[in-house]
Amino acid sequence: MAQPILGHGNLQPASAAGLASLELDSSLDQYVQIRIFKIIVIGDSNVGKTCLTFRFCGGTFPDKTEATIGVDFREKTVEIEGEKIKVIQTNHVFSYLFMFRFLTPNTGLCIFQVQVWDTAGQERFRKSMVEHYYRNVHAVVFVYDVTKMTSFTNLKMWIQECNGHAVPPLVPKVLVGNKCDLREQIQVPSNLALKFADAHNMLLFETSAKDPKESQNVESIFMCLACRLKAQKSLLYRDAERQQGKVQKLEFPQEANSKTSCPC
Repeated sequence: MAQPILGHGNLQPASAAGLASLELDSSLDQYVQIRIFKIIVIGDSNVGKTCLTFRFCGGTFPDKTEATIGVDFREKTVEIEGEKIKVIQTNHVFSYLFMFRFLTPNTGLCIFQVQVWDTAGQERFRKSMVEHYYRNVHAVVFVYDVTKMTSFTNLKMWIQECNGHAVPPLVPKVLVGNKCDLREQIQVPSNLALKFADAHNMLLFETSAKDPKESQNVESIFMCLACRLKAQKSLLYRDAERQQGKVQKLEFPQEANSKTSCPC
């Protein structure tokens, strides 16, 4: 049986400040629930972690990426199994916040906040933040550059660091090979990456944040995670109904057999 997530994702009453950025329909139920998921994106510097999140939410490749000062909002609406989800992204220094907005029967509005932490790959930036971005994590995205073998071999170090901070073994993890548009410069063959992903029980995605033709593959990474979050959301409401509103700890779904496609 899957182990519960200890101390993660408790239901919280929505604050006025937290909902200020959302245009809520006045006809919606005033009872709002918020469930927070935290996903960290880690890997060497310059492998394209920030660009992947830009491509998914905005559909564009940034000309220049810098640590964001303040807050910058972007929105996107996606649909999973007939259910529309509004995604809102806000950029912080080394972090990204996605809000998945679900309209659920009988319970009014449920906002899913998925915090995607785009962690700094450079040691001088990471030292002061490492404890914070590994704390209470729900999913991990490991990113490497297919044109740099060192970024691939360094994945072992990133996995060791992740395990060293007591990330639960059943926390979903995916492996992303970025910059596949540079075909003549590829150093990491797909079969090697697949073998590595299989050995570490991870799904493998190969894509390019820069190439517009690869945007669908970039989207599939986060849509796969959204599918898992949606499944956890359904479990949440089943448990909540049985317990008459008591807060429950969620269990992760069983890992899928396939490492190359989304289990949903």
